[in-house]
Amino acid sequence: MCGRYSLSKSKIELEERFQAEMLGDFKPRYNIAPSQLVPVITSDSPKGFSFFYWGLTPDFAKNKPVSINFINARAETVHQKVSFKSAFQKRRCLIPADCFFEWKKVGKKTKIPYRFALENDELFAFAGIWEEFENEKGDNNHTFLILTTQPNSVVGEIHDRMPVILTKEDERKWLDPYSSEETLLNLLNPYQPELMASHTVSPLVNSVHNDSPGIIRKTSPMDQFGNYTLFG
Repeated sequence: MCGRYSLSKSKIELEERFQAEMLGDFKPRYNIAPSQLVPVITSDSPKGFSFFYWGLTPDFAKNKPVSINFINARAETVHQKVSFKSAFQKRRCLIPADCFFEWKKVGKKTKIPYRFALENDELFAFAGIWEEFENEKGDNNHTFLILTTQPNSVVGEIHDRMPVILTKEDERKWLDPYSSEETLLNLLNPYQPELMASHTVSPLVNSVHNDSPGIIRKTSPMDQFGNYTLFG
């Protein structure tokens, strides 16, 4: 699954890369986790950033809180699952990012975090779907999840799934309300491994309470081995 990612670029960089306006301030994020409010771009509003909660509340589960049980969906079956089919057809989104994290198991209790990014460390977008739900106060909130696929050779050394990263051309197709189901499914492939890089990072990323630039810096697992805490 994909359970953490970062968006460490500035507001200006985000607006230039995605040609979308962001109202209000934006502070770079280094350790984004489920249930948090983060920027996305939807097919309904492709020229502006919206802020949605990570953790989809399915269409049939109205009046329920953000669900951390639905942070990812398998790209191979998203068009078939009752929980996701409607959103796949009508409510697709881009989730801007500049890296994501996965953990390699070392022994029974230790996991070493790895950062995965594009080779030139540029911004990219995950493929996602979103829903709207009404909370207990009667306010409309919005949630999203990230689609995952088979890993490429870079991610596959650490994990058996990876988030779907779209090319710039495919971003337009993903948001296009007229794209056919066949076209959409053909976009949901592993990203080209030769365009990606990875390295180990600080165990600070293990805690959702940590959100600082030090999280994405390269570290040596041998230097820090023994200092890793359990993921949580």
